[in-house]
Amino acid sequence: QVQLVESGGGLVQVGGSLRLSCKPSGSSIFSFDPISWYRQAPGKEREWVATSPRYGSRNYADSVKGRFTASRDNAKNMVYLQMNSLNPEDTAVYYCNAKSVNDGLNYWGQGTQVTVSS
Repeated sequence: QVQLVESGGGLVQVGGSLRLSCKPSGSSIFSFDPISWYRQAPGKEREWVATSPRYGSRNYADSVKGRFTASRDNAKNMVYLQMNSLNPEDTAVYYCNAKSVNDGLNYWGQGTQVTVSS
């Protein structure tokens, strides 16, 4: 069974940075395309943040463009979301989402909490 294991969330002050990680357990990141990040703030719907395809350009939501960077490290079998210049509006649970090239299903990580304090 596919599992996406996330880490890297935490509490940070305004203007700070965090790097989130997502690792497919028992699978290769080559088995997924694309891999995306979503977030859900309290009382709000889950929203798309960024998409990192196997090939081609990464895409970002306007709210994070220029501050967040999605990347893949094939050698480490890891996916990252580097978040800079964080502000309180970035406070949310962040989820890794990966679409399997084998069965076409979307898989979700367990989520990691990011809290930005002012």
